[in-house]
Amino acid sequence: MQCCISITLVLTISLVCFFLSEHIDYKITALILLMTVSVTAMLFDIIPVLITAFLSGLILNYFFIQPLFTLHITNTEDILLFFMYVIIALVNAVLTYKIREVENKARDKEEKEKTIQLYDTLLNSLSHELRTPIATIIGAIDTLKESKNKLSENHQTVLLEEIDKASIRLNRQVENLLNMSRLETGTLKAKQDWCDLNELIFALIEKIAVVKNEHSLTFVPDEKLPLFKLDSGLVEEIIQNLVLNAIQYTPSKSIISIIAKHESENCIISISDTGSGFPESEIKLAFDKFYRLPNTKTGGSGLGLSIVKGFVEAHNGSISLENLPNSGACFTITIPTETSYLNSLKNE
Repeated sequence: MQCCISITLVLTISLVCFFLSEHIDYKITALILLMTVSVTAMLFDIIPVLITAFLSGLILNYFFIQPLFTLHITNTEDILLFFMYVIIALVNAVLTYKIREVENKARDKEEKEKTIQLYDTLLNSLSHELRTPIATIIGAIDTLKESKNKLSENHQTVLLEEIDKASIRLNRQVENLLNMSRLETGTLKAKQDWCDLNELIFALIEKIAVVKNEHSLTFVPDEKLPLFKLDSGLVEEIIQNLVLNAIQYTPSKSIISIIAKHESENCIISISDTGSGFPESEIKLAFDKFYRLPNTKTGGSGLGLSIVKGFVEAHNGSISLENLPNSGACFTITIPTETSYLNSLKNE
């Protein structure tokens, strides 16, 4: 394929130069053909490039150097020009290819180093993130086993709640790892079906009630909201990640609000809080993998927001982040989707 493209390119350039031979000197043609060889050397493998260099030399000799339409050259200057052209074309082709090869190796090395650095970051983060809930679960279970008869019902309930919270936290970390793996390998596909967004959000609020601590979580359903054709599992993950992110990084007694609406064939979901917001310079980095705001409290692997972005893009949607005028931040998800009202759906 590369050979065909390179040969076609040389023949096309040569044909154009031949028709313009009355207006341009054959030495100019040699420079144009030499430039063509350089371009192919930057794009193709060494074999097509060498073929291009030899072919262009033969074409230059046969069609442009006197006497025309023969490989015989009578003028000493033209003989020198021809051999210099062939040598320069071949050396230029080989050197350009080698330079490109070195650049590719350097790029591969840089990507490998970046990948290793990302994995180191992930392992360092997970060594703490997984150890903490596991230690909590083991400690609480040991206490219950050894002192079950000595503990009051209130203390037993507290320990069970700690196990519950730790297991949820552990489960979130494992889910984040699996989700990131699915995004990285490209195996994630949105399985769209009709979804009642009001019902989904209410169920989610009940599900995460155990970890919301002193935060207030508000959602006012829109009864006129249609059914949306979405992957309900991914949408639940999106909202859950954003809410848990707000719970983790905003002060106690902050208010977290969820709003769902329908605008111009788009499903719009916004999650806002009354926390401190994001530094303006950090907003563009918020969705990067392993990114965490400087000087934030420990906890979290920096995967949540990048997973959210991946899930939104799996729906061909977009997500934006902005600070609110008074205080806090707001994430806005926009997903283009089909809609249907319940009565219409029953008649389909």
